[in-house]
Amino acid sequence: MRVPIFQIDAFTDRLFAGNPAAVMVLPSYLDDAVLQAIAAENNLAETAFLVPQSGQYHLRWFTPAVEVPLCGHATLASAAVVMERLEPGRNSVVFNTASGPLAIHRKQNGYVMDFPSRPSEKTSTPSGLAEALGAVPIEVFSSPFNYLVLLEDARSVRTLAPDFRAIADLDRPGVIVTAAGDERYDFVSRYFAPAKGVPEDPVTGAAHCMLAPYWAAKTGKSAFRAYQASRRGGEVVCLISGGRVELEGSCVFYLEGHAEI
Repeated sequence: MRVPIFQIDAFTDRLFAGNPAAVMVLPSYLDDAVLQAIAAENNLAETAFLVPQSGQYHLRWFTPAVEVPLCGHATLASAAVVMERLEPGRNSVVFNTASGPLAIHRKQNGYVMDFPSRPSEKTSTPSGLAEALGAVPIEVFSSPFNYLVLLEDARSVRTLAPDFRAIADLDRPGVIVTAAGDERYDFVSRYFAPAKGVPEDPVTGAAHCMLAPYWAAKTGKSAFRAYQASRRGGEVVCLISGGRVELEGSCVFYLEGHAEI
């Protein structure tokens, strides 16, 4: 079977920045083991599998190691594929996913995604977390998905050099570190998920579903310009809206072709 494949840099307006995602358009879903093998072969943080059906689209996301319930950058990339390649001129799309319907609409310089909020609760610092990060948390919040760790300042986030093996042994799939922003940003962050096969994710939409409500509660604001300070780096505009989180970003096509499966 020969299927279209795209590689897109998401949450950026230039090549070789943001978070690269593969998007593959399938006539129907293959066995999970085959989808996982394809994602491992692509060897990107996420591969999105897009299945058109009766004018709608179904969407699933796989890291090189596991399927995940929510992915922001690969959803952004999938929206670009639909609206710029499969149905040029279309201005909105709704993806049916494991996290429910996700609506995306086009803006002049990018796309806005309507995502579920992921609120968190303050917790004591888990055993081994500070050692794994190589930094002392100011405070720690948790959800079923991640720990969220506040550090002293943006420089501490930017220069952090964690022990990925130790992070993988924690009892959450991922760890977000964050601090008040520098330059023109309201906050900065990084995201580590070695247990999911992604030691550091370059720019993580799903992490901002937890970051935005955290910073909203902390500052009383509802809109943020955020920067994920990985080596590639990327910008995410966040808005708390009706108990959900709107994430805005741009993306750039890098590769277009076909895969033989």
